Amino acid sequence: MQASKLVDPATWPRSVKKAIVFAVDVTLVPLSLFIAYALRLNTIEPHTYGQVSLLYFALVSAAGVPIIRLLRLNRLKLHAFDMHAIGRIALSSAALILAAVLISYVADLWAPRSVPFIFGVVFFTMAVFARLVGLLLFDLMHRLTGRSRTPVAIYGAGAAGLQLATALRQSREMRPVAFVDDNPALHGIIVGGTRVFSPDKLEELAASGRIERVLIAIPSLTAGQRETLKRRLDTLPCLVQTIPSYIDLIAGRNWVDDLKAISPDQLLDRANVDLDIPEVAKAYAGRCVMVTGAGGSIGSELCRQLVDCDPRRIVLFERSELALYEIERTLLPLAKEKGIEIATCLGSVIDRPTVDAVIERDDVDIIVHAAAYKHVPLIEGNELEGVRNNVIGTRIVAEAARLAGIERFILVSTDKAVRPTNVMGATKRLAEIVAHDAQRNSSGTRFAMVRFGNVLGSSGSVVPLFHEQIRRGGPVTVTHPEVTRYFMTIPEAARLVLLAGAYSEGDDLFVLDMGAPVKIVELARRMIKLANMTVRDADNPGGDIEIVFCGLRPGEKLYEELLIDDDSLIQTPHEKILRACEAGLSEIEVAAMLKQVGEALDKRDTHAVRKILQRYVTGYGTVSSTATG
Repeated sequence: MQASKLVDPATWPRSVKKAIVFAVDVTLVPLSLFIAYALRLNTIEPHTYGQVSLLYFALVSAAGVPIIRLLRLNRLKLHAFDMHAIGRIALSSAALILAAVLISYVADLWAPRSVPFIFGVVFFTMAVFARLVGLLLFDLMHRLTGRSRTPVAIYGAGAAGLQLATALRQSREMRPVAFVDDNPALHGIIVGGTRVFSPDKLEELAASGRIERVLIAIPSLTAGQRETLKRRLDTLPCLVQTIPSYIDLIAGRNWVDDLKAISPDQLLDRANVDLDIPEVAKAYAGRCVMVTGAGGSIGSELCRQLVDCDPRRIVLFERSELALYEIERTLLPLAKEKGIEIATCLGSVIDRPTVDAVIERDDVDIIVHAAAYKHVPLIEGNELEGVRNNVIGTRIVAEAARLAGIERFILVSTDKAVRPTNVMGATKRLAEIVAHDAQRNSSGTRFAMVRFGNVLGSSGSVVPLFHEQIRRGGPVTVTHPEVTRYFMTIPEAARLVLLAGAYSEGDDLFVLDMGAPVKIVELARRMIKLANMTVRDADNPGGDIEIVFCGLRPGEKLYEELLIDDDSLIQTPHEKILRACEAGLSEIEVAAMLKQVGEALDKRDTHAVRKILQRYVTGYGTVSSTATG
């Protein structure tokens, strides 16, 4: 292995390579002058001609050394041998001609007038030829030492393809052996020293081993056209890759990643609800506010908006170390400007001693309970932890708030809690029932609940998923063509929570009027359009991104609802915020439910957990068209 490294010029130091090229160029100077005399005097032994001076040879050769060094001929890379390099050699040849003429006149040494010019032409020709031979030897030694480059075909014989071929000729890994292009007029011609083939020849080229890879270099293709071409070429017995052009790379663009950012506001089929109300700041000014789940999508936005309400202190309660670090790092500069204290607590809502200790230590006035497991498919397969965190966690924080005489407790809930068909929604409904029960036993603390629709841009929502699928060139996956959801933005959701705390009179449920529900497939179409692409379907087979229906997931509903009982709605000071008072379980039923949940968790009995959800949550476990789709 060491021997092969000595032979392979790719492993030689750059200084060694420059010294070899310099020695070759210096040697070519007297050799070119000798050939010039031989051509002029018409003899292969010009040194026998009496007037030929060895001193002239010596002086011209000596002059060639500084000329070659000053013009840096030895720094021209073999693999980058182009018109610039040829121009540098031509300039060196001109300088040698001038030196030969001056030496002849100044030193009064005889030389026919045409010899210096013949000398320059010969040097130019031999210097170019020497570099071409060197390049061939380089490739040959590459192969002899087992470092042969991968033969590739470049799909696209345009400017981008030519750029790529030029770059590959300078690389150690690949060598272009063929161009492929859809234009019949180019088939069979030579472009940049490489033949252009029809795409029909790719199978033959790959099967015979003449190519081992196909590189697509057509930057004008749309994402959909590129994906269609790649799928067609994936049947070849070789690797297929898409390569960006140099212009794209220099501009910092990537064909796949170059999607403009889509604001969640652009996806709402309605105007944003103005929730900027002075009463909000008054409700939190001078208080200590504890936010559980402070590092989540909603929790972090809540914390940012709380800064504008001038609280005395914000307590960040979070179980994820990374999420807690990020929200603290974000909040500290903002809070410092306003003189607001930031306290952090790394802990879980199911840890009662920690919750009690934080409430006492920081003298908490208001708790916003945003900590929850919310991803429907994950909780469907992890029902024990879903119940433990969402139900028991809410019970622990609510009970701690009640016993500590907290001023207000706001629970962040979801529209999936209304007649739920999945475990996550059922656990959130039980969390609402727990908060309702806590209010029943409290004389001082005001308990409120806020029920969200889908929050655009939050973790696990369809917006990041669709954006990632569009970035990859599709397809965008939608569970069912008729699935609809209510949507709101993260700032709307956070503001609604803060408003709930300001408006709460105790045992309140707040919802936001979010207009008509939106079809998920229409949301997907809107995102594709905002990404400057088109949907590929039967009506538009040449489109960019395909939408594929993959079927409803376990527990997923076609339609979501905001309220169990629409008749219980009451107006609030804000026309877009509604208050409801929904009936829950009796005190005895809540106690029984919590006892049964505790026993099921202790036994890790998933079957018992689902039985409890069916018994105490209206709608859970029933079979309906909305659940089966």
